[in-house]
Amino acid sequence: MFISISRPMLWAILPCISWGRLQAQTDADAIMMGKSLFCGGVMSSVGYWNQYWEGSRLRNNENIGQIRTLMAGPMGSLGVSKNLNLIFSLPYVQTRASAGTLTGLGGMQDLSLIAKYRFIRKKSGASTFSVFGFAGVSTPVADYVKDLLPVSIGLGTRNLSVRGMLDYQWKNFFATASSSYIARSDIRLDRTAYYTTRMVYSDRVDMPDAMYSNFRTGFRNKEIVAEVVVDQWITMGGFDITKNNMPFPSNRMNQTRVGLNGKYEPARWKGLSLTSGIFHTVAGRNMGKATSFQLGVFYILKLSAKDRPKTKANPKTN
Repeated sequence: MFISISRPMLWAILPCISWGRLQAQTDADAIMMGKSLFCGGVMSSVGYWNQYWEGSRLRNNENIGQIRTLMAGPMGSLGVSKNLNLIFSLPYVQTRASAGTLTGLGGMQDLSLIAKYRFIRKKSGASTFSVFGFAGVSTPVADYVKDLLPVSIGLGTRNLSVRGMLDYQWKNFFATASSSYIARSDIRLDRTAYYTTRMVYSDRVDMPDAMYSNFRTGFRNKEIVAEVVVDQWITMGGFDITKNNMPFPSNRMNQTRVGLNGKYEPARWKGLSLTSGIFHTVAGRNMGKATSFQLGVFYILKLSAKDRPKTKANPKTN
């Protein structure tokens, strides 16, 4: 895609591993961390594309060649209670073009903070049904360049988001669906005039809001998560890239991706979690037809000794 889309949610897997009541957890799944448990680590990813949608037309551009985006940064999650988790991420992003004069940019992108709350959890035999709500914010941590797409590291908006999520699990098989609304602030450019569908004499750009939907299904237990993911980002407004021109921050940027995620917790290293994933953009508008790979390493810390399980036998999950 043209950039790592700025939105108040984690765009890579954030795993936290089983320890007593704990299992893998992200801002897009239905697993909660236990009270007074903190899971932290580093997630890295690489994505690339050499074709993009100019409006609805898929094309390439020899003036930029292949665009590659690297990301690495800390992520973590804190169990405030059995039903409330706080999640954060702060990625460093670097972009590079293989041809032309755009050499790429790099820097810290956006700090994301998310509150995840479980409202309902009902068990019936081997089945469990859960309902979750999320509230998130994100903001740039540096004054990076926003107006040099496709090599800008972010859009520079401050964001507020709300999300609802439903999860159903039968034995070790599950399905999870969620949808978010993201309200985005205006941004300022380093110039006093620009053209969209008309000439604008200002440095301020009105950024359209967006919606994000996610569906995942697969196998989940205390040691392994293996899932298929389909997600979609839709911009609520904006305009198409004009023919043979650079993209602009307030373009309509839509994409649909499919992917595979996995998590493994080695039994001999209690507290360690290894994750991986692959995603591919199958449809888009004013976006790159990107493929990305993710790897992560995480570890659990107990912040309160009184919450430590009294026995290792038959640990329970929340």
